[in-house]
Amino acid sequence: METAFQPSFDDLSTPLFDVTFCVLDLETTGGSPANCEITEIGAVKYRGGELLGSFQTLVDPGQAIPPSITILTGITHAMVFDAPRIESALPMFLEFIGDAIVVGHNVRFDLSFLNAAAIRLGYGHLENKSVDTAALARRLIRPEVRNLRLQTLADHFRSPVTPVHRALDDARATAHVLHGLLERVGSLGVTNLDDLLQLPTARGSAHYSKIKLTENLPRRPGIYIFRDRQSTPIYVGKATNIRTRVRSYFYGDKRRTIANLMKELHSVDHQVCETVLEAEVTELRLIHAHRPRYNRRSRPPKSSHFVKVTDERFPRLSVVRTLKDDGISYLGPFRSKRAAYLVMTAIWDAHPIRRCRTPAGSREGKCAAAQLGVACCPCDGQLPEDEYRVVVDRLLTGFAESPDVLLDPLVDRMTRFANERRYEEAAWVRDRHDALARAIERKHRWQALTGAGFFEIEDAEGCRTVIDHGALVETRRPGDSPGLIARAQTVDPSMTEVPPSVEAGEEAEIIWRWLTGTPVRLIESTGRLALPVRRVVRLDLPSRRAA
Repeated sequence: METAFQPSFDDLSTPLFDVTFCVLDLETTGGSPANCEITEIGAVKYRGGELLGSFQTLVDPGQAIPPSITILTGITHAMVFDAPRIESALPMFLEFIGDAIVVGHNVRFDLSFLNAAAIRLGYGHLENKSVDTAALARRLIRPEVRNLRLQTLADHFRSPVTPVHRALDDARATAHVLHGLLERVGSLGVTNLDDLLQLPTARGSAHYSKIKLTENLPRRPGIYIFRDRQSTPIYVGKATNIRTRVRSYFYGDKRRTIANLMKELHSVDHQVCETVLEAEVTELRLIHAHRPRYNRRSRPPKSSHFVKVTDERFPRLSVVRTLKDDGISYLGPFRSKRAAYLVMTAIWDAHPIRRCRTPAGSREGKCAAAQLGVACCPCDGQLPEDEYRVVVDRLLTGFAESPDVLLDPLVDRMTRFANERRYEEAAWVRDRHDALARAIERKHRWQALTGAGFFEIEDAEGCRTVIDHGALVETRRPGDSPGLIARAQTVDPSMTEVPPSVEAGEEAEIIWRWLTGTPVRLIESTGRLALPVRRVVRLDLPSRRAA
């Protein structure tokens, strides 16, 4: 569906034919702005290949010009005797530059002198973006020339002006080199300013030619899909600017995984999204649907895991892989069995819920946990059922209304270990606290989203978002017709305790993070969107989270 969209300047970037370039060159008394000064400034300004103006002035450096510099440039003391000082020349030159893109051959040298003078005189650091013709030439034509000196490049592009170490002539020769290089960049799909600014940092790899695959990518929010020769998705990502993000993979990323990804890359698909929220959810769904092998950090697990409070005479905790209506309460889903066991261990540390699986009354004595006093177990038949029901009810209260019932004992335990300098054990308890807090928090958020049912939200820009029981179903900008987003799975409205899968839980987390971080207005809802009065308190400490 094609929708109305008003792009910003950043979305569009700037076509190169609309960019104003100020090509400059400086002559100085030496190589360091710390103890040397400018003796001549020359510059020409172009847009779309048309000369807009030129600037040239000698500058009195206020110090002796070394003979070696005079031999090189031909500038003598007599020539700069009546020239303006930099205090007078710089304001005029800064006005000439304006907001143009500064271009120079080894432009860092020229900018170092300009910035030193500008800062000394109170103008501050120049904010203009810059282009270095030497760096561009290294990227584009290095095999064609014997070196990257300005004289060599001017001869290569048959410049009508010969650089002779005088500022204006050198600036004109540099401008001719720039235009010659700009003719070359089109073959790499570089048609806008942002692409040109990034080009010099691109790695010289065998796969750089594949950057042509990005030529038709939009500068819009959305997702991109890298495919191999069999059209199999090998990587899925999201971006606020698809073109810029995809092209960044070709610019200086030295990670081995990126090199391998570029080696297998054969085509790039994309999908424009109206909002960042839609892009994040779409990315998540595609990753879970295709399981691309290079999405290693976000690769979905083969199955979800849950911690269940069993529905039996003396309930206990159990780690299960499916969510059924056969338990008193659930926590989860977790990406791994290890993560689920970490939460179950946290609950055992905080609460005396039954641990053993032995049927009630089948043992002559108590189990080890009961003997140590860390669990209430009915294995010896001495535990009254109504007394144990109080233990279970308190656990369920900690899940639903009062997280402190379960979290505070862990904080006390961690503090005691720390005071006793048992730091490793304190760190274990800290990790368990963090895992349990996140699990309870995830449960509360899911219940809040599913409790709201089918609801519609409007953000500050007038974009409307429709959410159905914790899943995104529609985003629509003002004036657009409704467009539903395909849901990855159908959520049973009756299963409102925890998400049915890791995918559903992660999507709900994305939605909740967007709701709480974006100014929004509730338009309508079939239920009530609210959290429990007592929020989950997380520790403000680094945590070694389980995988």
